[in-house]
Amino acid sequence: MPNSERRLSRRGLLGLLGAGTAGLAVGGAGGAALAQAAASGALGAGAAGTGDRVIPFHGEHQAGIVTPAQDRLHFASFELLRGVDRERLIGLLRDWTDAAVRLTRGEDVSAEGAVGGPPLAPPDDTGEALGLGASGLTITFGFGASLFADEEGRDRFGIADRRPAEFEELPAFAFDLLDPGTTGGDLCVQACADDPQVAVHAIRNLSRIAMGTARILWSQLGFGRTSSTSVNQDTPRNLFGFKDGTANVMAEERDALAEYVWAPADHPQAWMRGGSYLVARKIAMTIETWDRASLAEQERIVGRTKGEGGPLSGGAEFDAPDFSASSTAGGPAIAADAHVRLAHPEQNGGLRMLRRGYNYVDGSNPLGQLGAGLFFMSYQRTPETFVRVQRNLKSDSMNEYLRHVGSGLWAIPGGIRPGEYVGEALFTETA
Repeated sequence: MPNSERRLSRRGLLGLLGAGTAGLAVGGAGGAALAQAAASGALGAGAAGTGDRVIPFHGEHQAGIVTPAQDRLHFASFELLRGVDRERLIGLLRDWTDAAVRLTRGEDVSAEGAVGGPPLAPPDDTGEALGLGASGLTITFGFGASLFADEEGRDRFGIADRRPAEFEELPAFAFDLLDPGTTGGDLCVQACADDPQVAVHAIRNLSRIAMGTARILWSQLGFGRTSSTSVNQDTPRNLFGFKDGTANVMAEERDALAEYVWAPADHPQAWMRGGSYLVARKIAMTIETWDRASLAEQERIVGRTKGEGGPLSGGAEFDAPDFSASSTAGGPAIAADAHVRLAHPEQNGGLRMLRRGYNYVDGSNPLGQLGAGLFFMSYQRTPETFVRVQRNLKSDSMNEYLRHVGSGLWAIPGGIRPGEYVGEALFTETA
């Protein structure tokens, strides 16, 4: 039976819970009826109503990359616990894959779900997404460099020789103020959905499955996508109030995706073929300082108009910036240190990336200042693309209002076929 259809192991679902409790039988006809109803979907999250949009989990590439960006995010970085071996890691990836297939269909995490199973044992599913449907949920998995060799150089899982040559840790960048508590991780899971509770439910249940094998190292909630990944989406705005990601690589640009986003079909490491590299950066914005800047100064810093989003060299939002144009007051129309100029492919050897970021607000500090910013995510064929662009932003005048406080880089394996588990080729195929 394909892995995606087999029932998740009780070990995977209940973690460290004792086997005696896990083995209790369903009590009475009432419990059996509830279990049957849950299995049939009558009580499950896939019931007709709201949130019926289903995005297939299986495919040539993992969903959640070129998928039209949903409005909500729950991102989590995991670290494997000490003593976990190769077999347990593979078991976790199998269980996560099985759960992801069900969750992205709008089903409970297992057939017993939130209302079936032994009445004296915790339910398999936490239940907060009952009735919400799939809500366009995508779950994307990634592997950190520490999975291949830890800080002491140990090859914990026998895969050190499978690490791609281009998979190097990100270097230190100017203005980095990285918090170790929101940086790195062995594994990452990106859950995007139309409904925030569906995204949180996915991470919550995957974390539950991982109990005893891995734990969440750090996580981030996001709202209000800051980039479009399809020409059918309007360009959104970030918390500075400007349109963001106008020049993004779009899902419809197949040639550009092949050139800039997907690892090639002849990649030396077979498990990376059709995959990509994810860079995640938590960028705090000094909102209150920005809000005191004049409109003219804000537009000069960005290099675009705040209303329509057109380049200051003239034209509408999607017109190409003219970096040779002069302003009526003298000097370049788009300042030499404007964000648009320094981030544009024309200034970075033609390199492009697919951005998929989200706004965040993590409360406020005792001074009443918002703990807000951008959770930046980009997908690129090689990490060097991000490094090149980020280094070019060293002189960006926007840096006065930004603080990079978290960071991570993960290899995103190619798509998963029915019956496979995520990253299976990493553990089974010859490079």
